[in-house]
Amino acid sequence: MGFRNTLKTYVLLAALGGLLVVIGFAIGGSGGAAIGLVIGLVITGASYWFSDTIAIKAARAVPVSEAEMPEYYRVVRELTQRMDMPMPKLYMTPEMQPNAFATGRSPNHSAVAVTKGILSILDWEELRGVLAHELSHVGNRDILIGSVAAAVAMGITFVSRIALWTSIFTGGDDEGGDNIFVLLALVILAPLAAGLLQLALTRTREYGADRSGARLLGDGEPLARALAKIEAGVKAVPMNVAPAEASMFIVNPLSGRRVNFANLFMTHPPTQQRIARLRSGEWRH
Repeated sequence: MGFRNTLKTYVLLAALGGLLVVIGFAIGGSGGAAIGLVIGLVITGASYWFSDTIAIKAARAVPVSEAEMPEYYRVVRELTQRMDMPMPKLYMTPEMQPNAFATGRSPNHSAVAVTKGILSILDWEELRGVLAHELSHVGNRDILIGSVAAAVAMGITFVSRIALWTSIFTGGDDEGGDNIFVLLALVILAPLAAGLLQLALTRTREYGADRSGARLLGDGEPLARALAKIEAGVKAVPMNVAPAEASMFIVNPLSGRRVNFANLFMTHPPTQQRIARLRSGEWRH
């Protein structure tokens, strides 16, 4: 992953953390800022240690053995050996929508899951492209950074709501009613800003994993074909997934739904742009 993407990631994470501190300050001055920071650290810590367990349970994924899915194990083993990375735990979900995700805080604590649906529409060369993409997320530690960003974004929403309810039940300060309007603005705008920053980070990471996966294979075409099929499958077969969990999949599982301002709130770059980049050979540079 390039230096610019790494720098952008840290800037975005710093901005998310800064929002928590600002909201805390709005509640109670310097003491509130410290509380906001502590809440952010607690949420981030929980996300760090339990992100894989939470993601696997949310997806209703079940572990699969090598005897059950030998080709799955063969491909992942080959790719992880190329990357000099430990073998992750392998899972399958019962969902018929074609999709896949990886989770875990580090290469030593990682898991990869594919849906039942993806196994029915992709051949193993295309699945190899998908798995190279997901393992690249693990190798680049995208999952950890994404989990931290999501946790801090949730923390911002939580703290901003505390700010509003505190103001309502305490009647605000002695300087008048203007403070309640400031807090209302925070409740609406701070989570929105946090979400947009988180989505920008996620989109950057998807391009990076596409690039790394293509380099790992020495060919962008298998992943490009896979993305085209997955995109069509996602639009045809719905998946019941919480919006907060959508960013972990290789293609947004909710992209078949109509959303106003869709481009603004996309968790992933447009699939056609990803395919074009893979086929242009941009990943070689």
